[in-house]
Amino acid sequence: MKVLPFKIPKPENEALVYQEERENVLYNQLHQHSEIQISYVEKGAGTLIVGDTINDFYPGDILVLGGDVPHVFRTDTSFSELTVVYTLFFDRNSFGKDFFDLPDLEGCNTFFNESENGMKILTHKKKLVKQFLKLKVQNKVERISTLLKIIDLITKAERTALSSFVYKKKYTDDEGKRMKDVFNYAMENYMEIITLEEISQIANMSKNAFCRYFKKRTNKTFFQFLIEIRIENACKMIYNNPDYSISSISELCGFQNTANFNRKFKEIKGLTPSHYRLQRF
Repeated sequence: MKVLPFKIPKPENEALVYQEERENVLYNQLHQHSEIQISYVEKGAGTLIVGDTINDFYPGDILVLGGDVPHVFRTDTSFSELTVVYTLFFDRNSFGKDFFDLPDLEGCNTFFNESENGMKILTHKKKLVKQFLKLKVQNKVERISTLLKIIDLITKAERTALSSFVYKKKYTDDEGKRMKDVFNYAMENYMEIITLEEISQIANMSKNAFCRYFKKRTNKTFFQFLIEIRIENACKMIYNNPDYSISSISELCGFQNTANFNRKFKEIKGLTPSHYRLQRF
């Protein structure tokens, strides 16, 4: 079986990498890369996990992920057959170690500081999309100019953090594989009962060691993480299946009783599943 990499390398001889993805399913494994990533989602939707937080992504989203931040995109194929994402990869030293320290670029510090926890851009999106769409026909010099415009627009826009906690130490390859296996198992089996013994075996650790390991790297217990996965999938199910009852969705997402589902849903989303359904429609 092919072993999927945890650290994704980018071309070493390019200061700024532009990537246009047109795929049915994005690379859906937990991974990291040293470059900062700025992405515009033109088509497609799904789940994005960054640090300790589970988010959704939809068409029109503009997302920033810091360097070496483990993350995973899980494409929702029921939303769209094709996912189209435009991305820029670079780091603070891409154009020389002192480039972004120039007084004229002092405003970029906010961008670099906030990128460490990831962020979703909420305003100035039309202007940002216009810049992204230029990239496909630009040469390398023009793309650097466009990157600076994009960073400037992001610093002027309203934005929200994608994560409240990011493990600051880089994962080793073994750590990355272990966390990737745990994340994948949870995301593929969230509708089933998952025991501590079961998930500890996936991580190849004792139960106590796994609990400490996972909490240190995500700032939450595995079962908190699992509940959040279940709630995010419940949100998609509420949106995509208006005829399903709340109790049916609760069961399909791995909750043993509807009362607990309603309570956890409100804790995480701030409103009940029924109110969430009314809000969406």
